Amino acid sequence: MTEVYSGQQVAFLRGINVGRAKRVAMADLRKLLGDLGFTNVRTVLNSGNVVFEAGRVAPADAAAGIEEALVLKLGVAARVTVLSAGQFAELIEQNTLAPAADAARLLALVLNRPSDAQRLAPLLQQSWQPEALALGQWAAYAWCPDGVLASKVVAALGVLLGDGVTSRNWATMQKLKLLLDGPDAAATSSLAKEP
Repeated sequence: MTEVYSGQQVAFLRGINVGRAKRVAMADLRKLLGDLGFTNVRTVLNSGNVVFEAGRVAPADAAAGIEEALVLKLGVAARVTVLSAGQFAELIEQNTLAPAADAARLLALVLNRPSDAQRLAPLLQQSWQPEALALGQWAAYAWCPDGVLASKVVAALGVLLGDGVTSRNWATMQKLKLLLDGPDAAATSSLAKEP
């Protein structure tokens, strides 16, 4: 039986604001998604994080459509991962490393293909101290107390998955959660406000 999707989804665009070649204004990104027929399009920060209403479009189909439109309309090639609101809620709940003292050093590495989680299972057997690694259905979670750039966990995940993963720090994930929870939740927190 095919699962029917309705409602909100969240999209993670990989690398669109890195360097001059892939810079996309968030206003242009919101318009692009609106032109694709998505509604209530909201971005978080200036880094390719988007929450939108997708109707009955499956997340994989939304991702493919956004990737194609980015190339055709904006001339930018970027990997796009889309999760339904329910999948995103599971991603949040499955993080056994949260809460962290410093949300900027706790990463959610969102998987483009949930089946990639199986490839990461052997990494759970290794000791990463003082870092930590956890795995959920939709993401791997990495605690990087010495910073993301110095993280052995993040480097190992990158070697195994390459562009099959996109990472966001936990503070950004919480901002996305606030948007998904609705305007009342977002209005009560300054976290959801973008520049």
